[in-house]
Amino acid sequence: MRLMRNWFQRHFSDPQVVGLVILLIIGFTTVIFMGDMLTPVFAGVVIAYLLEGSVKHMERFRIPRWIAVSLVFSIFLAVLFSVIFGLLPLLSQQLTQFVKQLPSMIIRGQDQLLGLSDGYPYLFSEEQVKDLMRAIRSEMARLGQKVLSFSLASVASLAAVALYLIIVPILVFFFLKDKSRIIHWVTKFLPLKRQLATQVWHDVDIQISNYIRGKFLEFLIVWAVVFITFYLMGLQFSVLLSFLVGISVIIPYIGALIVTFPVAFVAYAQWGFGSEFTYLFTIYALIHALDGNVLVPLLFSEVVNLHPVAIIIAILVFGSFWGFWGVFFAIPLATLVQTLLKLWPTT
Repeated sequence: MRLMRNWFQRHFSDPQVVGLVILLIIGFTTVIFMGDMLTPVFAGVVIAYLLEGSVKHMERFRIPRWIAVSLVFSIFLAVLFSVIFGLLPLLSQQLTQFVKQLPSMIIRGQDQLLGLSDGYPYLFSEEQVKDLMRAIRSEMARLGQKVLSFSLASVASLAAVALYLIIVPILVFFFLKDKSRIIHWVTKFLPLKRQLATQVWHDVDIQISNYIRGKFLEFLIVWAVVFITFYLMGLQFSVLLSFLVGISVIIPYIGALIVTFPVAFVAYAQWGFGSEFTYLFTIYALIHALDGNVLVPLLFSEVVNLHPVAIIIAILVFGSFWGFWGVFFAIPLATLVQTLLKLWPTT
């Protein structure tokens, strides 16, 4: 009992620490129990963070904030409508074609695998190939059922998506326009002595803003480079597959591994284990190597370095609590924990 009392006095004797703990508990409780309800708000905050850099850049040239916000928001709306009416129909079309061609792709893949058993009987027996194809067909049937159920659920939630497309841009506009007023309103409810909380927020704010803008730029660059590679090599569904590769950068390490399977499946069904397959994956591996060793260090120079094990644990923990947003914010939340451990006062 005395040991616990000494530990508590050593770590929680400062009133600012108690206030910071209360703020963290309120924040995490809100996210866990009201995360689904507040999804449009979180999306609006992320996009506002993404656009705030452009607004600040224009303000440096003494452009009034309301003009900067209007220009940046207009460009955002133009990009949003281009995505809705240009990119999404193309992705939907390629996804539909992929589902239609999936049975024939599986048959071609089976014929090529059977050819492997003829050419390398000491490595692959015909029975092993047939067992593998039965397992693949079973998994594909299960995947088809999931896609069908997802499609039905998507149709049911179409009204919610349409509502989000209206609410989120409105929230983004007001987050940009009234940023100072919103921050001033929030600070009125915080304790007067909040130097510790302010320091933690200042550090984490840098991490979050840099992370969101960096991830968006990484997504665009990886998507563009992979699309050009797939398109020039004649890979089917190049738009869809390159988009999946671009989205995979949101989940460090794990995302790149997961999205490799559909790329490999389409490439194998189209070419088999030929020279085209080898060239494609050589360039594909080179792109990921350049992304991890050149692009990421350049884009995330201000983000606190975290060990890969810490990043994977953060993805698993926060993703289980908060789904997609937990995965997306896994690194900033991990840096929040690291900042708290670094700045936590002891007596």
